[in-house]
Amino acid sequence: MAQVSALYRYPVKGFTPERPERLVVQADGRIAGDRVLAFRFADAAVPERRDGLDYWPKARGLALQDFPALAALRLEYDETALRVRVSEAAEAGSSGGTLVEAGLDPEGRERIVRAVTDFVLGTREGSRLRRPGRLPLVLVGDGVRSRFQDRPRGFVSVHGSASVDALGAALGFPVDDRRFRSNVVIDGVEAWAELGWTGRVRIGDLVFLAEGPIVRCLATHANPDTGVRDARVLTTLTQRIGQSEPTLGRLLLPEGSAAHRLPGSGGEPLGTIRIGDEVEPL
Repeated sequence: MAQVSALYRYPVKGFTPERPERLVVQADGRIAGDRVLAFRFADAAVPERRDGLDYWPKARGLALQDFPALAALRLEYDETALRVRVSEAAEAGSSGGTLVEAGLDPEGRERIVRAVTDFVLGTREGSRLRRPGRLPLVLVGDGVRSRFQDRPRGFVSVHGSASVDALGAALGFPVDDRRFRSNVVIDGVEAWAELGWTGRVRIGDLVFLAEGPIVRCLATHANPDTGVRDARVLTTLTQRIGQSEPTLGRLLLPEGSAAHRLPGSGGEPLGTIRIGDEVEPL
């Protein structure tokens, strides 16, 4: 029987994940605590009472697609104290020291933004951040509501570990699941089987509707430990594996999620996904 082998939650868009033992699925279809903060470009502002946007296309702020060096940072988020800690990964050749630790009050946000800005400006992608309209960055979000996904609709993202293994075989070296930034990783299904799912899929006690496959971007080229683009994932998927578009993983919409509910509004939890939950297309 296929089952959940790993779970990921991304408190700050574009930064490293947490690996919890369970994820709570909200009534808006999103994962509680996932993408509750984001670094917004200066020219991406819309009415400030909404902190920018109700959802977050990658072009609006810091994201791995254009700033792969972010993967070399390690982020810890205390959702109870609303406190962020950012450090450099030792794997990236640094000493692994803390860049900043602060809360989400105005002074703390300013300290976090200053530290992250200085880090990015010192990387290979620093010139991109200096483009007109991008600085100063703003740390947006209340740290609670899940708002800063790439799409306005709430989805849970999932991929099979066998698909990642098949991609690694085509590349000629092992590939880390973290490149694909899914919420749920599944063992026990054949490579690419999740791309063929239609209709309903059960994970534990929750039932989902299979929505579109996930077309991948340059974020997947970044090594999740070093931030270096060291794997040609997109062309390998299209040229060597033969896909018409570079696709890995699928979006799932929880059955019973409120279609009228605004993204990020949360609502009562629909249920919980846990490590070891059985997965079954219905």
